[in-house]
Amino acid sequence: MAYLVVFVVDDPGECTSILESWEAVGVTGVTILESTGLGRLKRAGLRDDIPLMPTIRDLIQSREVHHRTLLSIVDDQETVDKMVSAVQEVIGDLSQANTGILFVVPVLQVYGAANGNDILNPST
Repeated sequence: MAYLVVFVVDDPGECTSILESWEAVGVTGVTILESTGLGRLKRAGLRDDIPLMPTIRDLIQSREVHHRTLLSIVDDQETVDKMVSAVQEVIGDLSQANTGILFVVPVLQVYGAANGNDILNPST
């Protein structure tokens, strides 16, 4: 079975180390999104450089409110376990505050991935 591993990195400065550790355990593809959470956005407070009618982009322009969300589809539980261990080696205990959140979701089918037809889509 395939899995989607999602990790929201609290400190964007740790992103490169995490990506390198995932690559070292055999992860070949990761999508990286700039993201933020509602709590962090609220804690950032009002800013005087925001336009009168701000967009979401205007609200999260400041470095303080950014996270990185890493997404990767892998084809076995062993790789998931290695990814979790690699994250904890870089970040530390994920149960601690301000580290990030990692979750794993089963994937039934994948279309458009380089290996999707061979590994992740058993109907072909």
